[in-house]
Amino acid sequence: MSKSPKLRREFATPLFAKGLEVRRDVLGAAYVDNSVASASAFMVDFQKLVTEYCWGEIWTRPGIDRRTRSVLNLGMLIALNRTNELRLHVRGALNNGLTRDEIKELLLQSCIYCGIPAGLEAFKVAEEVFKAIDAEAARA
Repeated sequence: MSKSPKLRREFATPLFAKGLEVRRDVLGAAYVDNSVASASAFMVDFQKLVTEYCWGEIWTRPGIDRRTRSVLNLGMLIALNRTNELRLHVRGALNNGLTRDEIKELLLQSCIYCGIPAGLEAFKVAEEVFKAIDAEAARA
């Protein structure tokens, strides 16, 4: 795990630190650190909101585990056709212990309940993520 980036004054709260840790674990330190470090003055408040409340408050609640949260996120992102976030959360789901076969089954289920076009788009996104991960592993 890489070291957290030097944070802006606006991010110096215990809830932000708690959320940043979870966000980095799920989505990957490099991606998150870049998002936080490159936040423009316009985007600082958004980064603070997402990190504190999405990741610090919700993702750290004890009621369900991260793996289950990933399953829920994938289904909701497919239903909403949010492919950019889906791309991140496919990788996050793998980080949270889902297998590629489990993700495939989730995508097939989504085809029925969200529609074939949404399912097809999700399959394309997942396959793209899997290929990128395989390429990264081959380079390592």
